[in-house]
Amino acid sequence: MLTVEPAGTDGDDDDRLDLVFAALASRRRRQIVSTLARHPASIAQLADEQGSSLPAIHRHIVALEDAGVIHRRKSGRVNFVALTRAGLALAQGWLGGFHTYWGSDAESLDNYIDGIARATGAMKGTEE
Repeated sequence: MLTVEPAGTDGDDDDRLDLVFAALASRRRRQIVSTLARHPASIAQLADEQGSSLPAIHRHIVALEDAGVIHRRKSGRVNFVALTRAGLALAQGWLGGFHTYWGSDAESLDNYIDGIARATGAMKGTEE
């Protein structure tokens, strides 16, 4: 089976990618990221916008923080959160490594089948 993975990932990067993708697997967390892409916000603002309790939103904030997607800053008694550029850059870079394979699904499948046919044809030619 052919596996394709962009170059440049090591064990630490793989662990961080796991955290980022796990954090982004939640629809609620993706909504939080979308909000923070427009502007930083307080945790209370996010809870209000999401229609969630503070403890529920806080669990999502912690997961996004642990993944390095957002950072928190306290001003007085208010916690503000914002996206970190580096937080999503690793995932973006990993996904971007597949750009050479992008195209239509039909093209990708056709290219794969053509490659197998060429390889099989080459093998048949050597067997005779």
